[in-house]
Amino acid sequence: MTVNTPANEQELLAMPAEDYMNDAQLEYFRQLLLKERKEVEETLEEMRGSIGMAESSGDDSDRAASEEELRYTLRQADRETRLWRKINATLDRIDEGDYGFCEETGEPIGLKRLLLRPTATLTIEAKQRQEQQENHYARRR
Repeated sequence: MTVNTPANEQELLAMPAEDYMNDAQLEYFRQLLLKERKEVEETLEEMRGSIGMAESSGDDSDRAASEEELRYTLRQADRETRLWRKINATLDRIDEGDYGFCEETGEPIGLKRLLLRPTATLTIEAKQRQEQQENHYARRR
């Protein structure tokens, strides 16, 4: 079976609402996520190289600057690794047929939101509720 994948966002958004998360849309997002995963993997590989080449020679200020740069690189690598895991989990959701629907409510997340954040698992409303609960909990601590 051949899937006619939309060439761009306009074609994707022009599809009828009743065709939400059809095969073409799922394939569009799969390709988008695979491309993003490849970019993250390339970034992580570059970071591994720069971490491996970190020098600890020189005077105290040189070592301090190198250590600060290494800490920054490690934080960035941690963020990229978390994104890589999230992309893989999202690809799993596509394979399982759950992609595009809110984990909390089961409602469609929406193409516009998914185009902005392809790894989204909640509708905007559910995400706002989650953030309000987190803020409420943080203020009580």
